[in-house]
Amino acid sequence: MEVLDEARDRSAWSAAVLLSLISGGIGVVSMDAFHTQWAADPNAALQLVGLAEAGVLTASLVLGAVAHAIARTLGGIGRFAPTASLFIVLFWVTDLPRLAIAAWLPTDATFVQAATWTTWGFGYLLAVLLIRGQHHLPTWKSAAAVSVQMLTALALLRLSPGS
Repeated sequence: MEVLDEARDRSAWSAAVLLSLISGGIGVVSMDAFHTQWAADPNAALQLVGLAEAGVLTASLVLGAVAHAIARTLGGIGRFAPTASLFIVLFWVTDLPRLAIAAWLPTDATFVQAATWTTWGFGYLLAVLLIRGQHHLPTWKSAAAVSVQMLTALALLRLSPGS
Protein backbone atom coordinates (compact mmCIF):
# COMPACT_ATOMS: atom_id res chain seq x y z
CA MET A 1 0.00 0.00 0.00
CA GLU A 2 2.89 2.38 0.70
CA VAL A 3 4.15 1.90 -2.85
CA LEU A 4 0.81 3.08 -4.25
CA ASP A 5 0.77 6.08 -1.95
CA GLU A 6 4.31 6.97 -2.98
CA ALA A 7 3.46 6.59 -6.69
CA ARG A 8 0.46 8.87 -6.19
CA ASP A 9 2.81 11.72 -5.28
CA ARG A 10 5.27 11.35 -8.15
CA SER A 11 4.94 12.67 -11.64
CA ALA A 12 5.93 10.83 -14.78
CA TRP A 13 6.72 13.65 -17.19
CA SER A 14 9.59 11.92 -18.98
CA ALA A 15 7.41 8.90 -19.72
CA ALA A 16 4.52 11.15 -20.73
CA VAL A 17 6.66 13.10 -23.20
CA LEU A 18 8.31 9.97 -24.58
CA LEU A 19 4.99 8.17 -25.13
CA SER A 20 3.45 11.29 -26.68
CA LEU A 21 6.35 11.56 -29.13
CA ILE A 22 6.30 7.86 -30.02
CA SER A 23 2.54 7.80 -30.48
CA GLY A 24 2.51 11.03 -32.44
CA GLY A 25 5.32 9.79 -34.66
CA ILE A 26 3.58 6.51 -35.39
CA GLY A 27 0.34 8.35 -36.11
CA VAL A 28 1.91 10.86 -38.51
CA VAL A 29 4.21 8.46 -40.33
CA SER A 30 1.36 6.03 -40.99
CA MET A 31 -0.78 8.67 -42.73
CA ASP A 32 -0.99 8.72 -46.53
CA ALA A 33 -0.46 12.49 -46.55
CA PHE A 34 2.96 11.99 -44.97
CA HIS A 35 3.99 9.46 -47.61
CA THR A 36 2.84 11.78 -50.39
CA GLN A 37 4.73 14.69 -48.86
CA TRP A 38 7.82 12.51 -48.32
CA ALA A 39 7.85 11.57 -52.02
CA ALA A 40 7.58 15.23 -53.02
CA ASP A 41 9.88 16.87 -50.45
CA PRO A 42 11.45 14.94 -47.56
CA ASN A 43 12.47 18.13 -45.74
CA ALA A 44 8.90 19.41 -45.73
CA ALA A 45 7.71 16.00 -44.55
CA LEU A 46 10.11 16.12 -41.59
CA GLN A 47 8.87 19.63 -40.77
CA LEU A 48 5.35 18.24 -40.87
CA VAL A 49 6.36 15.55 -38.38
CA GLY A 50 7.90 18.18 -36.10
CA LEU A 51 4.77 20.31 -36.16
CA ALA A 52 2.58 17.27 -35.58
CA GLU A 53 4.72 16.20 -32.64
CA ALA A 54 4.42 19.67 -31.09
CA GLY A 55 0.67 19.46 -31.56
CA VAL A 56 0.50 16.01 -29.96
CA LEU A 57 2.55 17.18 -26.96
CA THR A 58 0.34 20.24 -26.52
CA ALA A 59 -2.88 18.25 -26.89
CA SER A 60 -1.61 15.64 -24.42
CA LEU A 61 -0.84 18.30 -21.84
CA VAL A 62 -4.29 19.83 -22.34
CA LEU A 63 -5.94 16.42 -21.89
CA GLY A 64 -4.08 15.85 -18.63
CA ALA A 65 -4.77 19.38 -17.40
CA VAL A 66 -8.48 19.07 -18.15
CA ALA A 67 -8.67 15.77 -16.27
CA HIS A 68 -7.02 17.40 -13.26
CA ALA A 69 -9.11 20.58 -13.42
CA ILE A 70 -12.43 18.75 -13.64
CA ALA A 71 -11.45 16.39 -10.84
CA ARG A 72 -10.53 19.36 -8.64
CA THR A 73 -13.82 21.06 -9.53
CA LEU A 74 -15.69 17.94 -8.44
CA GLY A 75 -13.97 17.99 -5.06
CA GLY A 76 -10.77 16.07 -5.74
CA ILE A 77 -7.65 16.74 -3.75
CA GLY A 78 -4.91 15.43 -6.07
CA ARG A 79 -1.91 17.38 -7.29
CA PHE A 80 -1.46 18.57 -10.88
CA ALA A 81 1.85 16.97 -11.91
CA PRO A 82 1.09 13.36 -10.94
CA THR A 83 -2.47 13.53 -12.25
CA ALA A 84 -1.68 15.12 -15.61
CA SER A 85 1.49 13.14 -16.34
CA LEU A 86 0.01 9.77 -15.35
CA PHE A 87 -3.15 10.51 -17.34
CA ILE A 88 -1.00 11.20 -20.42
CA VAL A 89 0.99 7.99 -19.90
CA LEU A 90 -2.18 5.97 -19.45
CA PHE A 91 -3.82 7.57 -22.48
CA TRP A 92 -0.97 6.79 -24.86
CA VAL A 93 -0.14 3.35 -23.47
CA THR A 94 -3.71 2.23 -24.07
CA ASP A 95 -3.70 3.81 -27.55
CA LEU A 96 -0.42 2.32 -28.79
CA PRO A 97 -1.95 -1.04 -29.83
CA ARG A 98 -4.55 0.77 -31.94
CA LEU A 99 -1.90 2.99 -33.50
CA ALA A 100 0.25 -0.01 -34.37
CA ILE A 101 -2.69 -1.79 -35.99
CA ALA A 102 -3.89 1.33 -37.82
CA ALA A 103 -0.38 1.89 -39.20
CA TRP A 104 -0.71 -1.30 -41.26
CA LEU A 105 -4.44 -1.61 -41.95
CA PRO A 106 -6.97 0.88 -43.32
CA THR A 107 -8.63 2.92 -40.57
CA ASP A 108 -12.10 1.91 -41.74
CA ALA A 109 -11.29 -1.82 -41.42
CA THR A 110 -13.49 -3.66 -38.93
CA PHE A 111 -10.50 -4.92 -36.97
CA VAL A 112 -9.12 -1.37 -36.58
CA GLN A 113 -12.52 -0.08 -35.46
CA ALA A 114 -12.83 -2.94 -32.95
CA ALA A 115 -9.33 -2.15 -31.64
CA THR A 116 -10.29 1.53 -31.39
CA TRP A 117 -13.34 0.84 -29.25
CA THR A 118 -11.56 -1.77 -27.14
CA THR A 119 -8.50 0.35 -26.37
CA TRP A 120 -10.65 3.41 -25.75
CA GLY A 121 -12.87 1.51 -23.31
CA PHE A 122 -9.89 0.05 -21.48
CA GLY A 123 -8.24 3.48 -21.35
CA TYR A 124 -11.43 5.06 -20.06
CA LEU A 125 -11.73 2.47 -17.29
CA LEU A 126 -8.10 2.93 -16.26
CA ALA A 127 -8.44 6.72 -16.37
CA VAL A 128 -11.45 6.54 -14.05
CA LEU A 129 -9.44 4.40 -11.63
CA LEU A 130 -6.48 6.79 -11.88
CA ILE A 131 -8.56 9.88 -11.10
CA ARG A 132 -10.39 8.05 -8.34
CA GLY A 133 -7.10 7.14 -6.69
CA GLN A 134 -5.30 10.43 -7.32
CA HIS A 135 -8.14 12.67 -6.16
CA HIS A 136 -9.93 10.39 -3.67
CA LEU A 137 -13.23 10.77 -5.53
CA PRO A 138 -16.17 8.37 -5.81
CA THR A 139 -16.20 6.36 -9.02
CA TRP A 140 -19.09 8.30 -10.58
CA LYS A 141 -17.28 11.62 -10.05
CA SER A 142 -14.10 10.13 -11.46
CA ALA A 143 -16.01 8.97 -14.54
CA ALA A 144 -17.42 12.48 -14.96
CA ALA A 145 -13.95 13.98 -14.61
CA VAL A 146 -12.49 11.95 -17.48
CA SER A 147 -15.53 11.83 -19.76
CA VAL A 148 -15.01 15.16 -21.51
CA GLN A 149 -11.47 14.57 -22.69
CA MET A 150 -11.90 10.86 -23.38
CA LEU A 151 -14.93 11.51 -25.61
CA THR A 152 -13.07 14.33 -27.34
CA ALA A 153 -10.05 12.11 -27.87
CA LEU A 154 -12.25 9.35 -29.24
CA ALA A 155 -13.84 11.70 -31.73
CA LEU A 156 -10.70 13.56 -32.80
CA LEU A 157 -7.80 11.17 -32.48
CA ARG A 158 -9.19 7.69 -32.77
CA LEU A 159 -12.21 7.89 -35.06
CA SER A 160 -11.19 10.79 -37.29
CA PRO A 161 -11.14 10.10 -41.02
CA GLY A 162 -7.54 11.33 -41.27
CA SER A 163 -6.17 8.95 -38.64
